[in-house]
Amino acid sequence: MYDFKAEYQRLQTRFERFMQEYLEELKTTPAVLGESMAYSLQNGGKRIRPVLMLATAEAFGVEESRVLPFALALEMIHTYSLVHDDLPAMDNDDFRRGKPSNHKVFGEGNAVLAGDALLNTAFGLCLKECFKGQDEVLASSILCECAGIDGMIAGQSADLLFEKNLENAKEKDLLYIQENKTGKLILAAVAVPSVLSGNEYYYQLREYAVTLGRLFQITDDILDVTGDFTALGKTIGKDEREDKLTSIRFYSLDGARVQADVCADRCNAVLDGVKKDLSFLRDFVAMVRNRSK
Repeated sequence: MYDFKAEYQRLQTRFERFMQEYLEELKTTPAVLGESMAYSLQNGGKRIRPVLMLATAEAFGVEESRVLPFALALEMIHTYSLVHDDLPAMDNDDFRRGKPSNHKVFGEGNAVLAGDALLNTAFGLCLKECFKGQDEVLASSILCECAGIDGMIAGQSADLLFEKNLENAKEKDLLYIQENKTGKLILAAVAVPSVLSGNEYYYQLREYAVTLGRLFQITDDILDVTGDFTALGKTIGKDEREDKLTSIRFYSLDGARVQADVCADRCNAVLDGVKKDLSFLRDFVAMVRNRSK
């Protein structure tokens, strides 16, 4: 019998095993480079993006062996972004998932290099997959685009641009940050297995992922106000102190909750048009909407 928590644990465990096998083979000189990469990569939380990628692949009949390298590349990209986000020049946070941030353990310079190494290694994984066929080339291109100047980095840049500059911000600017800073890596988690399956239901899955990414950022904004350090493992209330453009600032806390509900409903409405068993993807929406960490 299907059980969401059990399925989530199964997919997470499968990813963790693949990642650990990769790290065991990873050798760097100096050793501290590999150690700092592994420190942040192994402190991975719920592995939301790789689990979503593996689940989408299963739903559309894509072999696990084809998608696991992309899942690892995606998690490396996500992890590098967190390492750099925590730096004093960015969000200046001393903790990540309840542990000292990379730069607090290895120093700021090594943290920058660890992030750079994770990003470059992720692209290297994608390039190796490109030798397998045209679908892998397209999947790699989508993943890299989602991480770059038309994706996550663009969203991060916009986030910095409007920090302490809220008087000029419009709703379209907030949506841009949500859909790029957070949403593009979630889009990659769904788009890659869709491409590997022959683009089946690609546009429906794309809309699902874009809306899910927005939902994830809205709930992140809400938790920055209502959460606690023990559950989240990171500093609370930083968005308000740093005058960030967030859902709370634009809609109020109650308004942000309404926006989250709208996004969740839209995700499920999109899945209604896909003739597959997508129970896990529906329950994934509920998990994101109701998360406490």
